[in-house]
Order: sequence, then structure tokens, then C-alpha cells
Amino acid sequence: MLRKIKRLLMAVFIVSILSVIGAYAGYRWFRANSTNSNQYIVEWLNDAENHPNYEAVALLRCGDAPFIMPTTGFIGLFWRDSSAPYNVMRRHTALDIFGNGALGTVPVYAAYDGYLTRQDTWLSTVIIRHDDPLQAGRTIWTYYTHMASLDGSQNYISDAFPQGTSNQFVAQGTLLGYQGLYNPPFPIAMHVHFSIVTSHPNGSFKNEAVLANTLDPSPYLGFDVNANTATHPATCRE
Repeated sequence: MLRKIKRLLMAVFIVSILSVIGAYAGYRWFRANSTNSNQYIVEWLNDAENHPNYEAVALLRCGDAPFIMPTTGFIGLFWRDSSAPYNVMRRHTALDIFGNGALGTVPVYAAYDGYLTRQDTWLSTVIIRHDDPLQAGRTIWTYYTHMASLDGSQNYISDAFPQGTSNQFVAQGTLLGYQGLYNPPFPIAMHVHFSIVTSHPNGSFKNEAVLANTLDPSPYLGFDVNANTATHPATCRE
């Protein structure tokens, strides 16, 4: 009986040690795969005037990149970012660009020529269909959201694009609306969420919330904004 108790206690001890080792290894892996974007976002939000180098300017074209910057602000969350409210198991599908100014006053522009849709139920969002300038024959979409007040009572999308708009041509640089706060269930500071979405075989857009359905915006904008390699602040590639 005593021998069985000793074996049981030894097994419990071994399991406990392995659990501690596993937890520590998991913590190390989590830290190694996490980004520090939130630190820079806080710095920008608290004192943007003293961090002018953090700001990317709307309508800027980096070199021969096909897209222009869709808004002015700090690219705080990168594509594939794991900073809160995201994590290593649920990474960011887009760029979050944080403006500096009053709510509903920081313009958002079309990054490239295309055809705009704003579905009947979309309060703060538009999406634009494009012929992919980097891969002939492929259809991609640029997605812009959070362009409304925190409670959704006021939207900041241009009157030219009412709900129900479908397949309306917009030229690169067309004003789409203004940065807002509408972002349930994770309302954070004023910004626009900008992503590049791939298509189903019939050309319709896929679910933007799924990382595998989005593309790295870096080659389209001429910035390194892939969280695997990017550093803050993002700057034009040479």
C-alpha cells in the first residue's frame, strides 16, 4: 500500500513538473510571437504632436507602388498583428490607421481605381473591387470600416455612397468618408481599418474577418506593414 502511494505521489510530481515546463514554454512562445504595437499606439494617442515621424500622409505614393495611402495617421496595427485586442491565435487582418483630429474630420480616400459597394446593412463600411495591379486577371477588394460615431448614430461615409450603393466607379483618391469610432465589440481610438480582400471564384469578396482571405498590403502600398517583419513607424521602402 505504501509503495502504491509513493508511486502515485511521484506520478503527481512528474505531471506537475511537466505542466510547469509546458506552461513556461507556452509563455515563451506566446511572447516570441507577440508584437509591441500597443506601446506605440499609446504613445501616438497620448502625444501625437511629439511623434510626427509616426504619421503617414494621405494620398502618399511610395515609389512605384500602385496604391496610395488611404488616410493620414499612424499605422498602429499591422497586417497579421497579434497585439490586443488580437492575439497569436487570432491575428489582425488589416491595417489600423489612427488619425489625429476631431471625430469625423480625418478624410479616408480610395487607395486605387475600382467599383464601390456599400451594402444595405453597412453603417460604417465600404468595399471597392479592383483588377489586381500586381497579378493580372485576379480580382481583389479594398475594405474600409469604422467610419461612424461610437454609438452608430452618425455615419461619416460620403453622401455620394448611401447604403445600397453597388458597383459605383471611384477613381484613386476619391473621398470615401472620415475616420470614426464605430467598432463593436472592441471600440478603441478613432481610426480606419483598411484591408485587401480576395475573391471567390465568381468574383465576389470573401469574409474579411478571416486572415486567410486577406493579402499583405505591403507590396501594394510600398510600406512594410507585415507584422512578421515590420517595425514602427512604417516608412516607404527604398
